[in-house]
Amino acid sequence: MNTNFLSLTVELFVGFFALLVLTKILGKNQITQLTPFDFISALVLGELVGNAIYDKDIGLHYVIYAVFLWGALIYTIEMITQKFRGSRSILEGKPSFIIAKGKIQFSELKKNKLDFDQLLHLLRSQGVFSIREVEYGVLETNGSVSVLKKSQYSYPTQQDLNMPPTSVKFPVILILDGEVIQEGLDKLNKDSVWLKKELFQRGIAGTKQVVYAEWLEDEGFEIQTY
Repeated sequence: MNTNFLSLTVELFVGFFALLVLTKILGKNQITQLTPFDFISALVLGELVGNAIYDKDIGLHYVIYAVFLWGALIYTIEMITQKFRGSRSILEGKPSFIIAKGKIQFSELKKNKLDFDQLLHLLRSQGVFSIREVEYGVLETNGSVSVLKKSQYSYPTQQDLNMPPTSVKFPVILILDGEVIQEGLDKLNKDSVWLKKELFQRGIAGTKQVVYAEWLEDEGFEIQTY
C-alpha cells in the first residue's frame, strides 16, 4: 500500500513538473490565444498524463514520453506557422468579418457555425449591447470577437466633453433569424401586427426577410434583412 502511494506521488510530481516545463517551452500563447486546436491539444495532453499516472500497467517513463512527444508535436506546429505564413490559415484558421459596414454577414455566420444568440453574447462581452453600434466585427481564430464601433458611438465620451450624463437605454430585440421574439414585443406592449406594419412601411414584406431587428428608445428601429 505504501509502495503504491509512493509510486503515485512520484508520478504526480513528475507529471506536474513535466507539464510546467512544457508550458514554459510552448509559451504564453497557449493560454492567451487559445484556438480550437490549442484547446483540443490541452485536453488530449491532460488525458494522456491522467491515463499514464493512474494506469498501473504504465510506468513513469510513459508519463514523460507522452508529455514531451505531444509537446514536440505542438511545438512543431507553432514553428511551422511562424515561419510559413501560408500555413496559418490551414493550421490556425483565419479571422472572419461577421459584421461589415454595419451589416451582419449572414454567410460568414453560417460558415463559422455561429448563431445570432452567440453573436450577441460575444458582442456583449466586448461592451456592445446593440449591433447598430458596430461598423466592423471580426470573429478571431480563438472564438472571440473584435469590434470597431461606428464613429458616433466611439470616443470622446460625454465625460470628456463635460456634458451632463443621460440615462442609458437597453435595446429590445424583436426579430432574430426571421423569428419574432415575443418577449421583446411584450416589453414594448406591442403585438406582431404592429411589427409587420412597421416592416411594411419600410418596404419589407414580412418577418422572414429580416435577419435582425431591434428597437431602441429615442433612436427607433435597427433592421437588417437577409
